[in-house]
Amino acid sequence: MSQIRYHLLISGRVQGVCFRYYTRREALKNSLTGWVRNLPDGRVEALLEGERAAVDATILWCRKGPEMARVDEIEIEEQAVTGKFTNFTIR
Repeated sequence: MSQIRYHLLISGRVQGVCFRYYTRREALKNSLTGWVRNLPDGRVEALLEGERAAVDATILWCRKGPEMARVDEIEIEEQAVTGKFTNFTIR
């Protein structure tokens, strides 16, 4: 099983539409660890760590987001897996 870690910066109409809540729900459904938070500039930032297929599925979901969201762009950076998270939280 291949563990991976990705850092995401999600732009568009992603605040005020429950993006963090639904991202957490998807991450937990896919057994990921990490976190998600709003940024002052209107973007959402997320750190996803887990099995490759599960992370890929969550990123695919993030490209659309919840019903009221509009995702314009996602910046994705692969990082070294740390394994320091035990759950997925909203910050």
